[in-house]
Amino acid sequence: MQDKSAEAQKIKDAEQAFDRKRRTFGLIFGPIFAAAIILTPIDALSLEAHKLLAIMVLVSIWWITEPVPIPVTSLIGPTLAVITGAIPVGTAFASFANPTVFLFMGGFILAKAMMMHGLDKRFAYWLLSRSWVGSNPRRIFLAIGLATALCSGWVSNTATAAMMFPIALGLLNSIKEMMAANGREIDLSEYKYATGLMLMTAYSASIGGVLTPIGTPPNLIMLGFLDSMQNIQVSFFEWMIWGFCAMVFYFFIAYVVLSKMFPPDVDKIDGAEEFIRSKRDELGSWTRAQKNTLFAFMIAVILWILPGFMNIFLGDSSPLLKMYNKLFPEAVAAMAGALILFLLPVNFKKREFTISWKEASAGIEWGTLILFGGGLAMGGIMYKTGLSQWLGDLIVAAMGGSASQVVLVAIFSVLALLLSELTSHTAATNMIGPIAITIAVAAGLSPVPVAVGIALSASLGFMLPVSTPPNAIVYASGYVPITKMIKTGVYIDFIGIAFVTIPIAIWLVGLIVG
Repeated sequence: MQDKSAEAQKIKDAEQAFDRKRRTFGLIFGPIFAAAIILTPIDALSLEAHKLLAIMVLVSIWWITEPVPIPVTSLIGPTLAVITGAIPVGTAFASFANPTVFLFMGGFILAKAMMMHGLDKRFAYWLLSRSWVGSNPRRIFLAIGLATALCSGWVSNTATAAMMFPIALGLLNSIKEMMAANGREIDLSEYKYATGLMLMTAYSASIGGVLTPIGTPPNLIMLGFLDSMQNIQVSFFEWMIWGFCAMVFYFFIAYVVLSKMFPPDVDKIDGAEEFIRSKRDELGSWTRAQKNTLFAFMIAVILWILPGFMNIFLGDSSPLLKMYNKLFPEAVAAMAGALILFLLPVNFKKREFTISWKEASAGIEWGTLILFGGGLAMGGIMYKTGLSQWLGDLIVAAMGGSASQVVLVAIFSVLALLLSELTSHTAATNMIGPIAITIAVAAGLSPVPVAVGIALSASLGFMLPVSTPPNAIVYASGYVPITKMIKTGVYIDFIGIAFVTIPIAIWLVGLIVG
């Protein structure tokens, strides 16, 4: 056991040393590379685009190496663009008030209320207590994954993983106690099923994020780029069709790989049903706050998906649909659901409502909103100054003057995946999204497939603890050797890219858009 602890500490020390070197490298060489770009004559670029290229080099290097927090870097880019005269201040910071930012904000407030009042736990325990789950370890494995993925479609991946983590630990302790009662002592850090259950919890949290536009930042970032750069609007309902298909296939791949690599060695987990039942009973009966939260959440969901059904039954040229989209765009739907929470009373005599501003603001991931706004700002500036067009022309020329939809989707999907393994998937999407969309347009192709491919691929960061917060959460348990995470992550990442991301991005999206 001491050897395992020493090995874990050695790995942790190596990771910390690498992070220090990475940050130091970025801090020193980011400005040097940016200065080198600005001093290099590029006749094909306007002065504004040339300045912006140098700024983008600095921002990209700092997004990857993180010498300062990623949201700070997202503010540095637009600020430098104004200081250098590349773009006016109003244009530089307009994207921070983009409607998509408020769609995210409304989603954060709704998610905070769901977590604060235990609505997410109520759903998770309800699913785990179904009769088909029982004490069967394979079915428990499946149910943990399903509960995590479905919650993660609406609540932050990190928050969902943090919620499901102690549930998974409790089930593993039940296994340990059962084994001890039968005269067999096990070390969970070396127990295959424990590793598999931890990885299933982490991976399902990331997989579930692809279900809805608000499930994970890369989805909304790419939809925001399509809207701001090409005036292409993808509805909440449309994304859910693609996202549901992707989630189902990703989940199937993860379940098969993990269940084969980390099978249970028992047919029944004594105490599992009692553990879940006791946790469910602790929640008690439905509270007024839970009912209010469910009502507000359902209002937002109905407003989000109603246009999809109206489009099916009335047609996209329906005056009623056009009026609805004008009055209830998705950002307004999100804010309507969130704002209702401040009006629905829990105890009116004491003027207590479902959520307070202090509670709501604590649930808003301000760093993510800033990063999202900064990414949209830099993407918009690249497009307006012609920088993205220049980069797109260079890449298309390097590809022989033409590019196919398959090649573009494959290249940028793999690039998004690799970057997401090494840095924030939000930052990775911000870096390559504008370039990919511009290249698709320059090649005479629809930018939607490549945008969807990037968004889906950015959620497949399964190889390293630093790739996603859910990975880091389960790695901290000590039950997941890093070699196992890398091995399973490689399998699921590239099987997912080859058999899910690329086909969905090309055929399904092409079918719907075309």
